[in-house]
Amino acid sequence: MLRALAVDDERPSLEELLYLLQADPRIGSVEGAGDATGALRRITRALESGPEGPDAVDVVFLDIQMPGLDGLETARLLTGFAHPPLVVFVTAHEDFAVRAFDLKAVDYVLKPVRKERLAEAVRRVAELRGSAAAPRIPVHEPDPDHMPVERGGVTRFVAVDDITHVEAQGDYARLHTDRGSHLVRIPLSTLEDRWRSRGFVRIHRRHLVALRHIGELRLGAGTVSVLIGDEELQVSRRHTRELRDLLMRRTTG
Repeated sequence: MLRALAVDDERPSLEELLYLLQADPRIGSVEGAGDATGALRRITRALESGPEGPDAVDVVFLDIQMPGLDGLETARLLTGFAHPPLVVFVTAHEDFAVRAFDLKAVDYVLKPVRKERLAEAVRRVAELRGSAAAPRIPVHEPDPDHMPVERGGVTRFVAVDDITHVEAQGDYARLHTDRGSHLVRIPLSTLEDRWRSRGFVRIHRRHLVALRHIGELRLGAGTVSVLIGDEELQVSRRHTRELRDLLMRRTTG
């Protein structure tokens, strides 16, 4: 059973998070803190108690934007300890995701928090803690034609055919379409393997592009780039030949 600490300076948000965590059968105990200072005091006591001690904390569900010390700064302080609790960020802002995962966060849950989404975060924590009691959530085959994305606590489905290119951002990938971009927690290499048969090709360590959305192939003085919409992306030397061969095959086929 997991021992959790929820941290949020907005009382209604904290109470809602505590309620949802208490309802999860994998959570054995949960406490709340209204700011980073209170959270650090509680975590310090947990660390002094040791991982098996009576005051231990397994995971901190941490808001990011708080007065004084914010959630990112708090998580950064925790990385200095030998055995810190796991961290799940719970925030209304998706813009901090890359920085959050640089700090080795287990998950990044957007507000308003949905019960199902929070349960997924708890599942990840339970797996990392090796909790034998953590019930397994059935794994369903992903829809090959759509990618689920989360924004503002709502899950939407983006058609793969609408994705023009993908940009690596740490453990995340940013999917670009003509109507905007979406951040998903999946490595670029996974999408490369999954979408290779759908005409996606790696052009750089940070970029995966859909061949059908390439408007121009530009050759410069020792450089190669592609134009996708209004955006020009550099092609690394190691990927240039494969890209040119693929484009040639598409035009002659």
